[in-house]
Amino acid sequence: MSPLDALWHLLNFLAPAWVVAALVAMLVKLLWRQAIKSQTWRRLALWGGIGGSVGLIAALALFGRDGKMAGYGLMIVAVALPQWWLAFRPGR
Repeated sequence: MSPLDALWHLLNFLAPAWVVAALVAMLVKLLWRQAIKSQTWRRLALWGGIGGSVGLIAALALFGRDGKMAGYGLMIVAVALPQWWLAFRPGR
């Protein structure tokens, strides 16, 4: 495998987390406009993407392979938690 192939594999592995994070950030900004006006879309998408990437890597380590539904479920939770924390953290 060439370095370019390895890069494409890595990017395709992480793409679902970043796309879901961007969509969730957009929906959060749309649905809770007043409650979340202090947070930017980019910040929500960035932290959601990082969380989703960690979730995918954890699922890969836990299950030994990519593409399991439980792994994608873990990714969804890992995308939602940082965005929830930024938007609705307790004591805010």
